Amino acid sequence: MKPSKALLPLQTLSLVLGFAVWGVLSSLIVFIKEGIILTPGQLSLVTALPVVLGSVLRIPFGYWTNKYGARLMFMISFIILLIPVFYISKATTFNHLITGGLFLGIAGATFSVGVTSLPKYYPRSKHGFVNGIYGLGNIGSAISTFFAPLLATQFGWRTTVQFYLILLIIFAIANFFIGDRQENKSTIPLMEQFKGIYRNEKLWLLCFFYFITFGSFVAFTVFLPNYLVQQFDISKIDAGLRTAGFVALATLMRPIGGWLGDKFNPFKILVFVFIGLTIGGILLAFSPSIMLYSVGCLLIGFCAGTGNGTLFKLVPLYFSKQAGIANGLISALGGLGGFFPPLLLSLLFAITGHYAIGFMALAMVAMCSLLLVLYLYWQDRVKLAEQMIQSTSQAILVTNKKGIIININPAFTAITGYTADMAIGQKSGFLKSGRHDKDFYDLMWKQLQENNAWSGNVWNKKKNGELYLQFLTINAVQNDVGETSYYVGVFSEIEPTSERFNREVFSGNDRMHGNGMVVL
Repeated sequence: MKPSKALLPLQTLSLVLGFAVWGVLSSLIVFIKEGIILTPGQLSLVTALPVVLGSVLRIPFGYWTNKYGARLMFMISFIILLIPVFYISKATTFNHLITGGLFLGIAGATFSVGVTSLPKYYPRSKHGFVNGIYGLGNIGSAISTFFAPLLATQFGWRTTVQFYLILLIIFAIANFFIGDRQENKSTIPLMEQFKGIYRNEKLWLLCFFYFITFGSFVAFTVFLPNYLVQQFDISKIDAGLRTAGFVALATLMRPIGGWLGDKFNPFKILVFVFIGLTIGGILLAFSPSIMLYSVGCLLIGFCAGTGNGTLFKLVPLYFSKQAGIANGLISALGGLGGFFPPLLLSLLFAITGHYAIGFMALAMVAMCSLLLVLYLYWQDRVKLAEQMIQSTSQAILVTNKKGIIININPAFTAITGYTADMAIGQKSGFLKSGRHDKDFYDLMWKQLQENNAWSGNVWNKKKNGELYLQFLTINAVQNDVGETSYYVGVFSEIEPTSERFNREVFSGNDRMHGNGMVVL
C-alpha cells in the first residue's frame, strides 16, 4: 500500500498536538498554583495524572487503529479532547484539575495510532526510521513547555489553555479531509491477538525497556519545570526553556535511534542507551550544580530518545501480525513509566529532604535493563544459529566432544528415519553400518583431531535397517582457548544411481581405513 506524501507529516503533526495538549498542565502548573492552592502532593498528582489514562488507553487505541484506521482515531480523539481542555480553563479547585487532567490522557493515547498505522505503508527496512519520524511528535511537550509560559505571562493561563481548543478543531478537520480512508484494516478479535503474544517474553521485556526510556522522558518533562524553580531558584521562563531543551533533544534523537535500529543490530544500540541512563542517574544522584545537573539531564534525554526510536524498530519486527495490541501494551507501559517517578520523587523528598535516592534508583533499574538487553542479544544469536541448522537442506548432527548427539535437524530425520527424541543423547556410533573396520574409524578421529576437519564417504544404517552411502563432513568447534567443545557433522545421501555410488561399491574400498577418502 503506497502512502500519500501528506500522511506521515499529518500523523506526525497530529501527535505534536496530542503531546502539547497532554502536557498542558505540567507546562502551566507554576502559574496555576498561584490561583489554586495546591499542596506538594496535590501538585505532583495534578501533573502526573494525565499520564494514567494516556497510558492505559494506548492498548485499546492500538487495537482500534488496526480496526478503524488512523484517520477516524485522530479525528474522534481531538473532538473529545475539546471537553476536558475547556473544563480545565474554567477550573477553580483541585478536584476540577484532577477531573480535567484525567481525560487529557486521551491526548497521550494518540501515540499508539501512528506507530500502529504507519508501518503498514513502508517496507520493514524503514520501520525504525518511519516510527522515529512519527515519534518527533514528542516535541509537542517541548512546544507547550516553551510557549505556554510565554503566552500565560501575556494572556493568563486560562486563556492560554483555550488557545488549544482552536488547534484541536483545526486538526480534527485536517484528519477528516486528508487522512487515508482506504487504510488496511484488521478484523482479528482483541483477545485472539493478545493470546498470540502474551506468552512471548520479548513482549514483556520490550515493555520494561520502554517503561524506562519513555518513562524517563515523560517523568523529566513533567518533573523538571517545578523542580528547577524550587531547587535552583531560577525563573519560570528559564525553567521552561531548560525543560524544552531536554524534550527537544530527546525528541530529535528518536528518529536517529530508529535509523540506527534499521542499520545496526537494535540490541547493540540499546546496550549504549542503558549504559548512558545508568551514568546519567548516578550523576544526578549527587545533587550537582545546575551546570552538571543540566549535563546529566541532557545525557538522559539523549539516551531516552535514542532508546525510544530503537525499540519501535523491534515491535513490528517481532509482532507484525499483532502490531496494534503490541504497540498499545508497550507504549502503555512507557506512559506509566512517566506516572510513578514524579510521585516517588516527591515521596522520597518528603522523607529524606532530597531526591538522590530516586535518581540512584533510575541508575540501578537502567543497569538491570542493560543486563536484560545482553540476555536478549545472546538469545537472538542462539536462535539464529538454531534456525540456520533447522533450515539447512543437508542433514546435520551436533555432538559434544565425547561424541554424544545433542542436536539434529529435520533433514537428518528425513534421511535416517531417526527423530530428535530417538537420536539426541545417543553416541553417533549407533548409526554404524558394520561395513567399516576399527582402523577406519581410528584414522578418521586421528585426522579429525589433527586437522579439526574430516570429509569422506561413509556407509551408515537407517532406522529401518537399510544401509546407505553418505558423503560426510565433520568439523570441530573450538572454544576461546582452542579446546574442542563440539563436533558438527554435515552429510547428504549418495543416490544408488550416481556414479560416485557405483565407484565406491565396485572399488571394494568401503571396508578400507581411509582409501578413497578425501581428508581436509
